[in-house]
Amino acid sequence: MSASAPARIALLGPGSWGTALGLLLCRNGHEVRLWGHESAQIEAIRREGENRHFLPGFPIPPAMEATDSLDVALSEATDCLVVVPSHAFRAVARQLADRLPSHFGVAWATKGLDVASGQLLHTIAQEELGDRPLAVISGPSFAGEVAKGLPTAVSVASNDMDFAGRIAGRLHGRSFRAYTSTDMIGVEVCGAAKNVLAIATGIADGLGFGANTRAALITRGLAELIRVGTALGGRAETFTGLAGLGDLVLTCTDNQSRNRRMGLALASGKTVDEAKTEIGQEVEGVVTALAVKRLSDRLGIEMPISHQVYRVLYEGVSPVEATRALLEREPKPEFG
Repeated sequence: MSASAPARIALLGPGSWGTALGLLLCRNGHEVRLWGHESAQIEAIRREGENRHFLPGFPIPPAMEATDSLDVALSEATDCLVVVPSHAFRAVARQLADRLPSHFGVAWATKGLDVASGQLLHTIAQEELGDRPLAVISGPSFAGEVAKGLPTAVSVASNDMDFAGRIAGRLHGRSFRAYTSTDMIGVEVCGAAKNVLAIATGIADGLGFGANTRAALITRGLAELIRVGTALGGRAETFTGLAGLGDLVLTCTDNQSRNRRMGLALASGKTVDEAKTEIGQEVEGVVTALAVKRLSDRLGIEMPISHQVYRVLYEGVSPVEATRALLEREPKPEFG
């Protein structure tokens, strides 16, 4: 895929992932307007020349301008990339509806579900933004490694393949590969639900259960992703690709994952709030566990690992008790 022409990109969300994508886009020759609604945070980025709170140690290049004005961020933009937490996605989409022409595509790298409804984010985008090109970016991609320029590959899924190609072209560079897909549902399910499974593997590792348990949780967790994703209309092959197995393995096995660290903290006896404070950034798997529980109940789909994570987070069940509940399940065929 050839590099795309220089563009001006409105990047909405100055967290670690949004900042890392902004650095990538600037390395690829684009201009970035990094927007956040908290004026103090934006002022700190301007003053310090880096996003010291979320992604310290990476200077903000001249091609990236931080702003707390959404209108400034969108002015003369050729593309809009949303990287806010999932709980804020609808509110941001609603603000974009009156500011973007109907033909203007919107992409996002947010991983999660709408917690209020359990809906996938492309459904929220369609409700708020109407009929327009939409794309979701997902895959095994820690922000710090992207910021360092380490080799990374992701999937860009869209309802418009010309738009998918354009967004992939913006991201694609010497150390970053972007593949296109038409399976928005599958990519979104993977990006959201794998965070819940990472909490489960963190709990298991924190309790000292070893590599066998970790491998079993990843494998059976993948089965849960496939069950719910295909029920919603996703394609089975997506779940063995970058957005599925790739991101699941990454998030479950490396302590750069905030969700895995949440599980480790819970296993050590910390409360959810204590773990959140210790981690200091958004832990998407916490709110996603609630959304996945509502989604699986609505669909009548069994997701035992995700359900036990929900019980630990929201019902006060201890990690040991939740693990015991999984081990005591009746034997059953692995497939079918």
